[in-house]
Amino acid sequence: MKFLIESYGCQLNMAESAALEMMLLGRGLEKTENPAEADAVIINTCSVRKSAENRIWGRLGFFHAEKKKHSLLLIVTGCMAERMKEELKEEAPFIDAVIGTNEKAEIPDFIIGSPLEKMESYRFLSSYYREGEFSSYVPIMNGCNNFCSYCIVPYVRGREVSRPVDEIIKEIAFLDSKGVREITLLGQNVNSYSAEYEGRHVDFPSLLEIITPYLDNIIFVRFESPHPKDFSDHLISVIASNERVAKHIHLPMQAGSTRILQLMNRKTTREGFLALVQKMKQEIPGLTLSTDVMTGFPTETEKEYEETLSMMEEMGCTEAFMYYFNPREGTRAAAMEGQLDESVKVGRLERLIEEQIARQSRIKKAMLPFTARAIVTGVSRDDSNRYLARGEHNDYFSFASEREHSAGDVVIIDADELKGNTFRGNEHV
Repeated sequence: MKFLIESYGCQLNMAESAALEMMLLGRGLEKTENPAEADAVIINTCSVRKSAENRIWGRLGFFHAEKKKHSLLLIVTGCMAERMKEELKEEAPFIDAVIGTNEKAEIPDFIIGSPLEKMESYRFLSSYYREGEFSSYVPIMNGCNNFCSYCIVPYVRGREVSRPVDEIIKEIAFLDSKGVREITLLGQNVNSYSAEYEGRHVDFPSLLEIITPYLDNIIFVRFESPHPKDFSDHLISVIASNERVAKHIHLPMQAGSTRILQLMNRKTTREGFLALVQKMKQEIPGLTLSTDVMTGFPTETEKEYEETLSMMEEMGCTEAFMYYFNPREGTRAAAMEGQLDESVKVGRLERLIEEQIARQSRIKKAMLPFTARAIVTGVSRDDSNRYLARGEHNDYFSFASEREHSAGDVVIIDADELKGNTFRGNEHV
């Protein structure tokens, strides 16, 4: 029996799909990328943006046609399945099972013939590793308690649940034994992690300290996504002092106006966010930042948009994930008065992107020349005599070497040029 998994949306979805793949392979099923060969198809969906759901509807139409050609078990899971379970069953009756986020772990048993069981809470899987990978996701939390007014996540992922410390340790030790070079700890609000371990309370910075002794092959520990309101002095101290924790931090900003941040229910202010950024820059050597930022939130004025632009300049991010407000049915922001025209939102986003591209290029050029440790990702498609690598600061390198390398090798690179968004150089000798 062959299976195919399609994943959309966040890194947690990708990690859960990898875990499902491992479980299915362990039950004797065979993976395929060809829909015509698949006996079972799992679509792991996203609901964060309307565009993601629209794409899923298109894929459902494709697999409906495939089902007319050959026998096929079609399963839809993930956040869209959680949010629109009855609508999916009504509009697409050819789907064999619509399975919510809590029941994902039941999918392998369902495929081989066991009935589905309703799960009242989220259950972490034993491993999210995909055979042969050198960069792995490690989910440590699920759900969110913050209820940002624009976000659907608390409604489709539920309340925060932290993975037990001993399970995280076991997963990381396993990944290290497989030669994994970097891990990303995942959670919708990763730095509100909270668990008990060996008779004491463990918060997120304590967890980072606990896992360090289990890292040998793993040289970079990353995490996404933290919330500014939970970024403690202890966490800043651990990032600064722990050489395994990458000094590139994703810190979601969303907006630069205090009034808009309050409407978003972000539980921070412009002044508080900037103070956090300044503290991080002062105390974490070599820090680089990335962020999430939104334009066109309901009632956002031109002046408040300018505040977002100036906040981006003060942050000085080397990368940013930028988008305009896309109302999600069921969230408070979708029903707010003062919805902006699409043209206004898009126009503001275009300027934001233009300025950020210029900014990150300016910042990266100012770094040159420099030497950095990086993980080889493969051979360059543009030049078979060069390799590609990714560094601690999520920076990408194209480099020449007199030695042969495989994906996952750790190298030292002398970078002396920036081409587009990629540093170029040679392996250090």
